[in-house]
Formats: sequence, structure tokens, C-alpha cells
Amino acid sequence: MKGHPLPIDLDLLLQAYANGIFPMSDARDDPDIFWIEPEFRAIMPLNGFRVSKSLAKTIRQDRFVVTADTAFAQVIATCAESRVDRRDTWINPDIEEAFCRLHQQGHAHSVECWLGERLVGGLYGLALGRAFFGESMFSRETDASKVAMAWLVTRLRLGGFELLDCQFMTDHLASLGAIEMTQAAYLKLLAAALATAVQPSSGRASSGAAGAGAGGDWGALEGSMAAGSSATASLEDASFKAVSSPGKFILQALIHTS
Repeated sequence: MKGHPLPIDLDLLLQAYANGIFPMSDARDDPDIFWIEPEFRAIMPLNGFRVSKSLAKTIRQDRFVVTADTAFAQVIATCAESRVDRRDTWINPDIEEAFCRLHQQGHAHSVECWLGERLVGGLYGLALGRAFFGESMFSRETDASKVAMAWLVTRLRLGGFELLDCQFMTDHLASLGAIEMTQAAYLKLLAAALATAVQPSSGRASSGAAGAGAGGDWGALEGSMAAGSSATASLEDASFKAVSSPGKFILQALIHTS
């Protein structure tokens, strides 16, 4: 009888990401994990996110209520589900469990889109230094995952992040402005974004202000929205003004930092 496999070592997992490597499985029920270092890498330039007219309208109207880190386990579980266009997933239970532990320690984060009390879209990933490694996203309503990405990009910009890793290029990501580069070029960007030492999994990730030498500030968006017009200091644009809705804030932030 086979014993239960050992959980993924979180220190090893963080070091893998810091070196441009990430885990995947061949299927949801496959217990094996493979460490992937692709020849080409997709990233989302934080100043190159594309907002179509229809997406801007959806964001401006606040069709979805957008939150962060309120339903991490539900987001990753939904990302791991099979879909019509994807019968299987690379997120096996061990990877899912490891990321839930990373979330509890402040390293992994999620963005959620709600329609009423129903979770209709979201994404999750890992934050290290000034890099964010986007892992997976899902959408149960039109534009829900795009809205989540818009909020993520704004959050990362305001928090002083420098790199948004998307792993592999897809048509969906390309339509939003993602670009592809060689792994060698990606590693140079990653090294710059990880100028500070990677914190071990046993220590909670810092939430200090960006620019303080502790990496990006995941919570900067909430601070800027609460401050209203004082967000001009973060955006370095005196024309930025307080807005009447979260969606309008996001659009203003995307426009004034492009």
C-alpha cells in the first residue's frame, strides 16, 4: 500500500519560483508533479494592459464587486475544476494544498469577482519581492476574469511591483496586452524584481510600504482608495482625483499610470 505523499516543501517552492521554475501536474488526479522551466515565457507589462471599450464599460459600471484574499481556497478550487474548453487541469491536490498554505502565510493572493453572493470570476498567484506570479484564472460571467486582471494590474502598479508573470501565452492574455519572451530575458527581469532576498515560507510575507526595501505592497490599493484624492502622490499625477466608485478608480489608475 502506498503511503500518503509528503506535502510540497514551501521553501523549495519559493526558491523554485525565484529561479524561474514552477510546478505542474499532468492531470487533476495525477499525484506526480513536474518542475517546469519553459523556453518562452509570457508576461503582462504593467504599463501595457489593454482595456477595450466594452471592458472599460463593465469596470466603470461596477458590474462585479471585486475583492482580494477573501475566498482564496474557493478561487484555486474553481481554477482546478474541469471546463468545456479544458477537460483537465494541471492543479493537483498537492499543488492546491501548498498554495493554500502559502496564502495563510501571506505569500499567495487571490482576486475575486462577485455577482451578488456568487463567485463568478477570479485569479490567484504568488508574490515574491516585486514580482507576482499569476497562476490561473477563471470566469463564469462575461469579462469577469478580465475585470479581475484589471484590478490585479492596478494593485501591482500601486504597490510598486515590477513584474507580472503569466507563464504561458494564450490568446486571452495576448488580447489583454501580454507579451512573450525567452526564458533568458525573463530571468533578467525576474532578478531585478527580486532584488531583495526571498523570505522563507516559515516567515509571514511583509506588507510594508513599497519602496521600503521589502518588496511590493499588496495592500497599497486599499490604502489609495481609502485616501481618495491623496492617491495622487502614489500615481505621481496631480490630475488624478477621487472618484465615486471602485470601478472608476481602477480606470483612472490604469489611464494615469499607462
